[in-house]
Amino acid sequence: MDVKKGYVNGSDVLLYINGKAVGHCTTHTVNFNSETKERAVKPVASKPISSGLYKEKTVTGLSYSISADGLRFYNESECGYKDLVKLWKAAVPVTVKCMERGNAEKPYLEGDCVISTLSENDPGQDDATYSISLDNSGEPKTIDEEAITETIVEEG
Repeated sequence: MDVKKGYVNGSDVLLYINGKAVGHCTTHTVNFNSETKERAVKPVASKPISSGLYKEKTVTGLSYSISADGLRFYNESECGYKDLVKLWKAAVPVTVKCMERGNAEKPYLEGDCVISTLSENDPGQDDATYSISLDNSGEPKTIDEEAITETIVEEG
């Protein structure tokens, strides 16, 4: 395997929906979210009153969301706008995978999501585009940071 060097090219990171790459995707974004709870407690008697200004924060839930933009294409062979409308209309979760190109068997994120929004933009005399937003539905099957092939170079 070749060791990749330099900056990661966004075109090397792919989004799949129900086993097919998102067609003519121009960009996709993955957000890992933490739901939190804050606790304000009185400081112990030996601490100054100002130490009570700092609140504890704990994680009470995890979620992820994905958004993508793409170009509509007449001869689409991947998961294009027409497929996405059909999936949205079915109103059931879809399976998403995020992975590096050439590493389809080892996604860094895989799980079920619901299509929360799907929109199209058809400007005059310009490319027709679409946007999709997905929210996780339950616990992901995989979140594997080891599948992200950033290489640590040790100074020596």
